Amino acid sequence: MPESKIARGWFALTALAALTGLVTQVIATSNVAEGRFATAAGRVANLLCFFTIDSNVLVTITTALLALGLARTTGLFPVLWLCALVGITVTGVVYQVALAGLYELHGLALFADTMLHKVSPIMCVLGWLLCGPRGLVRWSTVWWSLLYPLAWVTFTLIRGAIIDYYPYPFIDATKLGYGRITLNCAIIGLFFIALAIGALGLDRLFTRRADAKAVAKTPAQPEAADAG
Repeated sequence: MPESKIARGWFALTALAALTGLVTQVIATSNVAEGRFATAAGRVANLLCFFTIDSNVLVTITTALLALGLARTTGLFPVLWLCALVGITVTGVVYQVALAGLYELHGLALFADTMLHKVSPIMCVLGWLLCGPRGLVRWSTVWWSLLYPLAWVTFTLIRGAIIDYYPYPFIDATKLGYGRITLNCAIIGLFFIALAIGALGLDRLFTRRADAKAVAKTPAQPEAADAG
């Protein structure tokens, strides 16, 4: 786990950025009078159906744990961390490729959009590249992390079929049909898998380099004097 003050400070700022975006989005959404959901509570609850929101929640939790020194190399944390890292990367890339410019945003909504889709992804990925944590990602971690997008897609499609609401245009079965959204989800799913495997490869590379530097800095032990 990262022990330096710089690393912990960066993770603290990342958690703050993601949390600021989430809180601002909740305020902006609760103040919007129109939309699919009539009440403020309904609109705020619906935010949890967005992959962007879920990924930023994971980023907030995992980076806060890293900043506080409470993260662990075993148990659930490595999976949550990989879900956060890959999920927020997918969030940033898919937003820029498919969603940016679809809506005209102002004020709090624009600020929240910037924090959740740009600032949080950049800070999270950059923090991992520069500060770690290292040695968390294994093949089992990669496979377990895939439950996150699979669960989100399954829930979104079932809920959408029941209430006729989909959080993103590329997964709107009513307008696109299940054939098209299956293709869209497959493409994004493959992208998620590629990123997770890429994170595994980079994590191993960074870990080997860190171990090599640690060995190089270790003072050579004096040879034991010959006995007799």
